[in-house]
Parts: sequence; structure tokens; C-alpha cells
Amino acid sequence: MWRDGHPYFVDYQGGRRGALQYDIASLLYDGKADLPPELRQQLLDHYLDTLAGFLKLERAVFMQHYYAYVYVRIMQALGAYGFRGFYERKAHFLQSVPYALKSLRWLLHNVQLPIPLPTLVNAFQSMLGSEKLQSLASESENLTVRIFSFSFHRGHPKDGSGHGGGFVFDARSLPNPGREERFKPFTGKDAPVIDYLHQQESVYQFLASVISLVEASVSNYQRRGFKSLMVSFGCTGGQHRSVYLAEQLARRLRERAGVEVVVRHLELENLGK
Repeated sequence: MWRDGHPYFVDYQGGRRGALQYDIASLLYDGKADLPPELRQQLLDHYLDTLAGFLKLERAVFMQHYYAYVYVRIMQALGAYGFRGFYERKAHFLQSVPYALKSLRWLLHNVQLPIPLPTLVNAFQSMLGSEKLQSLASESENLTVRIFSFSFHRGHPKDGSGHGGGFVFDARSLPNPGREERFKPFTGKDAPVIDYLHQQESVYQFLASVISLVEASVSNYQRRGFKSLMVSFGCTGGQHRSVYLAEQLARRLRERAGVEVVVRHLELENLGK
């Protein structure tokens, strides 16, 4: 920011002063940016040229420690992505992991740390060799559709993608197998309930409308390069109609190329079914 014609620092991870290298490393190696190495170098040179107009700068000294801060930044980002993605179940954070690993691979092949840190380098190599982390790269090329069933008594499913929750369909207008004693031991995944709902014209029309709407959005999301779509079905008890509809939509979407389908039945999970 500018104050009285002079530049002042804006922020250093909470308003603290810190090394000059950190902010530019954070910018150029941000996971979502995915900048090519040549552009990173061009922007770094421009930054240093401009910085030299405001203070005495020894480039050799700056560069001696610069990539150490790049490593620090990538470690910080991977820790945040992993914690928010794997432990807090906020899947959209995991979409940045492949980009961080890509930067890490480039660093290990092209940059030497200021001091030897073999244990840390071995940890980096383990990350790059992890099948679980590498699988995120292939997943990130697909559109992930997360389909939920739930009970309105417990509220809507939480959105872990950060995109606002997507579609929510209310199935309470449909015939309710849960009111009939013969269906109470079963769920929307069981044959007696499936057969019953298959025979209901209103269920067929409802599902056909849902599939048409969701598939149109899936096609649009794929064209635009989006990575996440959430679809939720709610009913009174969350065990029959919503489960059935979620399973039927999932079966339909699994036939599409480039779509990863994840299904969760929240009320069944609560009941341990």
C-alpha cells in the first residue's frame, strides 16, 4: 500500500514483518496458480528489479535463501491442504495438492537447499511416491459429483466443497414406503423398496426431471472445467425415498465419462445401517 508517497508492507501472514522472500514465494508457488517455471522466473526478476528501486538489494544474498522459503511455503500449503481436506473432509482443498506436488518435484530436480536436510528430502520423496496423493491428480481431472440422502428432521447436508451446496431436492411429496409396516425393516437400497418405488408413476416423473436437470448441469460443468457438484435428496425419515433417488441418480451418472460419483446416506450412517 502507499502512504504519503511511500510503499508500506500490507501483510505478512497476520501483519508481522518477515523475510522479503516469503511473500513473493507465496505468490509464485501458490497451488491454484500453477505457473510454469519460466513465468515464475520472469515475475521474480521483475519483482527484484522493482524492489531494488526502493531499498538496497543484494540479489545473490536474496537468492541464497529464496528457495528455502519456497520449500517452507509449499510445506505450509500441503499441511493446510491435507488437514482441511483429509481430516475436516473439505474436499476442494485436496484439488490443490497435485499442483503443490508438481512444484515440489520441480524443486527437487532443479534446486539445491542452502544446507543439506536429508530427512526432509526423504519426506518429500515419500510424498511424491505416495499412491494416495498421486491419485488426487487423476481425480482432479474429473468432475466429482457428491450425492447425499438425508432427513429433513436433521437439516441439510454440509457442503464440503466451498461452492454453496448445489441441488437440494425435496422428495416428501412422493409415496412414502416408510408408512407401511412391510417396508420399515428396509431402506431405499433394498429390493422390496426399490420395486415398490419403481412402480410409482410420480416417482418416475420426479426422477426423470431430476436426471434431466442434473445431467444438463454436469455437461455444462465439464465444459467449463468445474471440479465439484453436490446433489442432495431429502425426505421425512431419510431412509427410503431419498436413499432410493440418490442411488438411482448415482447409477445413471456413473455411466458418464469424466465423472467421479461419491454417495453418502447420512441418516443410514447415523443409524449404523
